[in-house]
Amino acid sequence: MKIQPFLWLILFCSSLVQAADLPRDEPVPGGVAVVRLSTLAHSAPQVYFNGQRVLVTQEGDHWDAVVGIPLSEKPGNHRLDAKEDGVEREYSFSVRPKEYRTEYISLKDRNMVDPTPAEMARIHNDQTQISSAFSTWTQRNVSDLWLNLPVHGRIGSNFGLRRVFNGEPRQPHSGLDIVAPRGTPVYAAADGTVIQVGNYFFNGNAVIIDHGQGMITMYDHLSRVDVTNGESVRRGQRIGAVGMTGRVTGPHLHWTVSLNDTPVDPALFLAPRRRPRYYRRYRRR
Repeated sequence: MKIQPFLWLILFCSSLVQAADLPRDEPVPGGVAVVRLSTLAHSAPQVYFNGQRVLVTQEGDHWDAVVGIPLSEKPGNHRLDAKEDGVEREYSFSVRPKEYRTEYISLKDRNMVDPTPAEMARIHNDQTQISSAFSTWTQRNVSDLWLNLPVHGRIGSNFGLRRVFNGEPRQPHSGLDIVAPRGTPVYAAADGTVIQVGNYFFNGNAVIIDHGQGMITMYDHLSRVDVTNGESVRRGQRIGAVGMTGRVTGPHLHWTVSLNDTPVDPALFLAPRRRPRYYRRYRRR
């Protein structure tokens, strides 16, 4: 049967919508690998990378594993362990190298670089709470992995930057900084459940949202918080406001996206027109 031109257009647009459900496949340290799984599994496969459960989503007649790659991961071939309808299988994918630039930051508050013993105890407790939240696994179907930019502003510090505070090297930048005036509304990037609200030494006032299957977002340095633990939120719902609490040099939102307990580049989850320029430049190389 001959398909009319307008039907071809509908089919083409449908394929674009389906493809848009997944983040950009960028298998680099700090990036995301989208790995096609079996076309035969009737139920969602259980997939693990480095011992961590991995998000899976159904795409047409097959399943995809959406894998967060740690910034510390070495380039080369890597393995996924899967169980599909009770049968164990292995999948491989390749990680490409990527270099991140260095950012030098001066802080007037010396304690933010060299905390006191009492502050170190608080920091350790903060990290325990935050790590627990990022390791959350909720078995929930996640079909649309595009995220909304949570605040209107300009991109400040990009993900993955090697950071030097007052001349002392620190951990790479684990999120995306969006600069905006104090009080600018901050919105949930997608539907989810608030699993932690707190005030932390480095992160300031923060909200952590569970979107299902190990996909977690965190919103830092807020001047106010408008949600509570356990609250269900919708994409685009106001959850707080931009501030400069915690370790900051000015008002901005630090936005973290985590997959399988691994911070990854949030820009990979934004629609192409919303991705920062640094990401578009990188893609053209």
